[in-house]
Amino acid sequence: METAGHDGNIPVILVTGRTLPEVWEEAVLRTWKEGVQARTQYDLETSPPSRDATVVMVIESPLAEPRLHRSFPAGLEELEIYRQEVLYGVHDSWINPLDQKWSYTYHQRLFSYDVIRDFADALTGGPFGPINQVQRMVDELLACFYTRRAQAITWMPTVDPGHHDPPCLQRIWARVLPADGDRYVLNMNTHWRSRDAYKAAFMNLYAITDLQRILAEEISMKSGKRVVPGRHVDISDSFHIYGSYFEEFRNGFLALLEKRTFEQRVWRTEDVAEFLHAGKLQLLNGKPGEPDVSLDHKKRIYAELPPGFREKVREDVRQQLEAGDA
Repeated sequence: METAGHDGNIPVILVTGRTLPEVWEEAVLRTWKEGVQARTQYDLETSPPSRDATVVMVIESPLAEPRLHRSFPAGLEELEIYRQEVLYGVHDSWINPLDQKWSYTYHQRLFSYDVIRDFADALTGGPFGPINQVQRMVDELLACFYTRRAQAITWMPTVDPGHHDPPCLQRIWARVLPADGDRYVLNMNTHWRSRDAYKAAFMNLYAITDLQRILAEEISMKSGKRVVPGRHVDISDSFHIYGSYFEEFRNGFLALLEKRTFEQRVWRTEDVAEFLHAGKLQLLNGKPGEPDVSLDHKKRIYAELPPGFREKVREDVRQQLEAGDA
């Protein structure tokens, strides 16, 4: 490990701001400037060490616009598909570790946590049955808004240690406190073991802050009180920029910072809605070589599409969804 000129301590970086893209951008930039050089288990021999730090991001208004940053290195369609994956489990059917497929998804661990002895039990399940941890969070908060016990975990000690790709997200915690004007505020914290700052963190934040919105809406509806999303605190033990893509990072993220104002580096959701809906269309129409999502998912996604986009759904799929017995 290359740590010349360093005392061996991992820097701790705190970033606070109003919106998601503002905070993510500053966290990535400061990790690039202040992060320690550290090797990772994914490095190539020719790769320089990563830039690494423990990072705490405080997003004061996580649902406020603008909500999207132009520099996250994936398409808007992929972002919407990822959101659907985390919140609704559209790819949970891909879990099949014995067939060299996915070992888990965040949605499965959060909404259907099932303690298994090893991954050979992934399809048959464990002895206790699946637990919807997110629903239990909601139930805890409905019973007592200010409880400190509303949390969900992903780590499974029986299978994750030694696995080649264990979960990065570790824990979600939430608490509701009163605010002025007969409002109640749902605060959320998330804790991450390890995080690709440039290529993963923005998509993670985008999906999990939407989960915060969904939880606030459900608690509001069931309690009869006005509950709104509050600040979002995101804690990463290892927030890193991999050496293997430094050149891409310089030509993409850093170049955009130099050439454009902040307003030119972000999007409002309404300005790119058509691309997000295109992600839904990909899920409905399917992609070559990928299994179709379930009919129940297709029904839900189809209902979310504006009428103009429904015309772009493959005809056989649309007929199936619009039939009375779909």
